[in-house]
Amino acid sequence: MFILDRIGPLRNFRPLHRPGERGKLPFAWLISPTPAAIGFAVRTTAAALLALVIALWMELDDPQWAAMTVWIVAQGSRGESLSKARWRLVGTAIGVVMSITLISAFNQNAWLFFPILSIWVGTCCTMATLVRNFRSYALVLAGYTTAIIAIGAIPHPENVFMTAMSRASYIVLGIVCEGTLAGLFAHNLAETARRNMRDKLRTALSNVSTSVSSLLAGDEEALVRSRAMFGPLISINDQIEFSEVEMGPHGHEGDHARAALAAVSVLLSRGLGMAVRLQYVQTDQPAFRETAAHVSEFLTTVPNRLDSDESVQELLHDLQLLRAECHQRVVDALSQEIDTAFDDNPANDTDIPALLDGRILHNALDELLGELEQAIREYDASQHFIRGDHFHFRLQAHVDKREAVYNGVRAMVAITAAGLVWECTAWPAGLGFITFVAIVCGLFATRENPVVASSQFMVGGIWAAVVSFFLVFLVLPTQADYEMLMGSLAIPMIAGGLAARNAGTALHSAAYTLLLPNFVHPLNQGRQNEIGWFNSTAAVLLGVFFAVLIFRAVLPFNNNAERWRMRRTMLHDLRTLASAEPMPETRDWIGRNIDRFARLIRHAGPTPSPTIEGCLQGTLAAMTIGLNIIRLRTLLKRNQIPPPAKRAIEIVMKRMSRFTGKYGHTAHAARVATSALRRMEAMEPNISTRIELTRAIAYLIVVSHELDANAVFLDASKPYRAV
Repeated sequence: MFILDRIGPLRNFRPLHRPGERGKLPFAWLISPTPAAIGFAVRTTAAALLALVIALWMELDDPQWAAMTVWIVAQGSRGESLSKARWRLVGTAIGVVMSITLISAFNQNAWLFFPILSIWVGTCCTMATLVRNFRSYALVLAGYTTAIIAIGAIPHPENVFMTAMSRASYIVLGIVCEGTLAGLFAHNLAETARRNMRDKLRTALSNVSTSVSSLLAGDEEALVRSRAMFGPLISINDQIEFSEVEMGPHGHEGDHARAALAAVSVLLSRGLGMAVRLQYVQTDQPAFRETAAHVSEFLTTVPNRLDSDESVQELLHDLQLLRAECHQRVVDALSQEIDTAFDDNPANDTDIPALLDGRILHNALDELLGELEQAIREYDASQHFIRGDHFHFRLQAHVDKREAVYNGVRAMVAITAAGLVWECTAWPAGLGFITFVAIVCGLFATRENPVVASSQFMVGGIWAAVVSFFLVFLVLPTQADYEMLMGSLAIPMIAGGLAARNAGTALHSAAYTLLLPNFVHPLNQGRQNEIGWFNSTAAVLLGVFFAVLIFRAVLPFNNNAERWRMRRTMLHDLRTLASAEPMPETRDWIGRNIDRFARLIRHAGPTPSPTIEGCLQGTLAAMTIGLNIIRLRTLLKRNQIPPPAKRAIEIVMKRMSRFTGKYGHTAHAARVATSALRRMEAMEPNISTRIELTRAIAYLIVVSHELDANAVFLDASKPYRAV
């Protein structure tokens, strides 16, 4: 306790920095770890050592694979570990079947075996890029498990079945040990998962409500702060899947939570659209200023009113009162316009555009509050089991098919080239070299930037080699029982576990914890000798280094090329939104664009360049344009506006379906339609029709503004460079 008391205050002096950056104290994660990091490191180390001892007791030939599996499966949360373990079993089963198939078909034909193996691993990497979370991991695992088993069986192909069963036994043993120890420390897992999900949703709702309140108040910095919120929304969406695993048997709380996040995203987009409208309509109106002040004040109270069911119901009641106020303001403005139409005073004619602008703003406020209401209702539904509920909700992700193909090609080239090196050199440790080339390609081929990730992995591998050198040559030769073996390995493994919970050293730790048991390679019948250690360690490190070279040399990751493809995909999606049947859903559009936004933020680094800032703004603009296109099409389907107004909007949709971003024709068509609808709205006698026309005008204002303001970014015929 004395030591903890002395170390605890050090936490107060750790510098704040962005996620993924190193702090000014490089070893703060080791000197002053958090309790969660200590628990993870000790628990996972105990599980790895338990798996290792059981594998040694069972007289397995490569017991280190059991400990390696524990570190591969172990994650920060129980849900992540369970999900990864489940998909690892699936990937392992596929890999076992494929390895037996390949060895059986090509056991005497090396230059049929290696190309087919490379094609299989490349196909797995390509498919893994197209899915998310640990489903992607299962696919790459199927690829490199095939390589591990099949390459390991090359010296004795007749024993391929036993080799496959041996590898599968290690994996199952590691998963069971990790799951057992993690389960012992997971108290009230389901309740904790529900509480964590509720806290994350409440944080998202609170932050976005506060941001929209700032936008309504005219805060110039609110736009920048608002953009930064889209990245965490994607992270929370991914974490919900793991919370569902932790909850065990459950209803559709996770689906409602994802729906709440989607509504929060739309709410934020509506807030940004509201900021645009405030620039283009007359806001110097007492009625609107009063309503906007009420809405802004209400939004600031949202964070403190999400704690209990009673508070949520009161919140919804007050929100509905605010929406009723917006409706009443619209009706009042319409009544005043009707009265003005019968007044012969020409001065009153100048009030009609201002009254229309007031209705546009109040209608936008009403729709904004409607999204907030939807988000709160879904948030409330995510906290309860609803009997008979069959609700399903999933957010789509951005898919880069060219990137997927590139990932597959890299893996194919790497394995084929590694096989060629072995065939030409007859290197005794060459099979281990090829094996780790396949493992690294599988682990990092699906990363957005595999060069950086694999380079950090290589550094972690070097650290593992250095530590294992002292263990193999100085420590382990003097020991002869399991207890001393575990004592010797515990401290280095715990250090690796602490590094795994620090963002700046997580990838280094992944290599360190994975390779340390392999480099030490404890055996029942003996110890690693000097020559054997140098040969095997050099083979592994050279395999990692070779994979890094492939990532750098073959279709290397390029930020500019990825942004170019993303821009072209967004233009294609905008055209699709305007013409596709059936009409794309709002949640799919939101999901894809939030994912794109999050990718740009991840690649921006600590100080984004002006070009990156422009891309972030352009992506946000494209999402806003798309949402208003969907709303316009929905309005057209309701068929409650006169034919001339419908034709004006359809012209805009036709222009958008052919949108290239070059000549500004679509923005011009939107401005012309806005002017035409303003005239029609002023002469329309039907109240409900006028309300529909008001909505259409509000949507068209945002579309024309965003197209004009982001014309350079939306022209994907040439690279984007911020001026």
